Amino acid sequence: MASNKGRAYFALVGYHFNPDDITRLLDLEPTSTDDAGATSSLDKPVISSWELSTDTITSDNQEMDIYKLIDDEILKKIEPAKDKIIEVCKSHNLSPRIGVVLTLSVDKDERCPEVGFGSRVIKFCAEIGAFINVDYELSERI
Repeated sequence: MASNKGRAYFALVGYHFNPDDITRLLDLEPTSTDDAGATSSLDKPVISSWELSTDTITSDNQEMDIYKLIDDEILKKIEPAKDKIIEVCKSHNLSPRIGVVLTLSVDKDERCPEVGFGSRVIKFCAEIGAFINVDYELSERI
């Protein structure tokens, strides 16, 4: 049987920046980076990214509590760096975002996880000028 899967993340994306600089300035270790834009030419802009993500959880082994995933595992890590995040976004022209990536089961007996964002997350996003993304796909049929 296919399970629901999900993860939450905080990302900074933009053109022509080196993610290692962001790691140093924020004093936070990302879970993934893409430095493609750091070496691209100005006539062909390429996006770089810096991301802090949770592990992917499944409904097989854990309750899919998206609210808790974002609050407890993402916001707790980035809230102390809020002023640095705002500064880095301005100085490097970056776009901040908080998001959720879900793979939803097509099994009719599998419950769909509730997705939402609490007031603490929304307030934080407003303060740093962040987007909220929810990406989802359906699992393969079994």
